Amino acid sequence: MAAHGARAALEVVVEPPRFDRPEVEIRASSRRTKTGTAHWAGSRIVVQIPARIRGRERRAFVDELVERLLTQRPQNAAGDAALEERCRVLADLYNDGVRPSAVRWVANQRSRWASCSPDTREIRVSSRLRQCPEWVIDAVLVHELAHLQVVEHSVEFYAIAERHPRQADSALFLEGYALGLGLRVEEGDVD
Repeated sequence: MAAHGARAALEVVVEPPRFDRPEVEIRASSRRTKTGTAHWAGSRIVVQIPARIRGRERRAFVDELVERLLTQRPQNAAGDAALEERCRVLADLYNDGVRPSAVRWVANQRSRWASCSPDTREIRVSSRLRQCPEWVIDAVLVHELAHLQVVEHSVEFYAIAERHPRQADSALFLEGYALGLGLRVEEGDVD
């Protein structure tokens, strides 16, 4: 007895993240004949394309789908409430439970990735970071949370901020990200 249908051949390739885009998983299927799609799967973009497309044509096809997805919806499209909840969790993990009064995305941060106002206990995060991996945003939030305990960038401040295990990686990532965006962000300072 014949199988109910031939299984489609599926080739999967994962491209590592770059400064201008997250990790991309390319799924080339013999079932697809003409169209391609791209969608978010956590912090990764999954691209589905016809298997027949090869070489430069494949590269251009994938790049176009990824770019279209990045411009349609930022990776971290969750609103302020989700950002605030994330900050609460990070405060409990890394900041002795000291929490801000409010956390929100803002579009007017010109030379900073984020800022904290210790007097009002508010944290504002640049909407430019929405494209960044979650661990980078988390490290930025932990940096800002540390300002709720120690205002100035002192040894005591860094002892709190560096509780996040990827603080140094985040600083390096953001340096390259700023360069890629052509931004002049204050050197060595998240806020």
